[in-house]
Amino acid sequence: MDHQLQKEQSASPEQALKHVYHALTEKGYDPSMQIVGYLLTEDPTYITNYDNARALIGDIDRDELLTEIVGFYFESKCGKGAED
Repeated sequence: MDHQLQKEQSASPEQALKHVYHALTEKGYDPSMQIVGYLLTEDPTYITNYDNARALIGDIDRDELLTEIVGFYFESKCGKGAED
């Protein structure tokens, strides 16, 4: 796990999601289900405290997280710069 990320003042949404994904995976959780639960409810207990994941994701606005996720989805499915 990137322990340097814990020491940074703030992480980008991409960095935070990657870090949280790995922390959830390491603890045996389904990262997709846990992150969706967090985004829908704003309940921080969906995210493990392990490796500072909960604090890290809590510092990022939910709209920024959703924008990162949706943007990644469209880039991967439609290609960068796709207009259709």
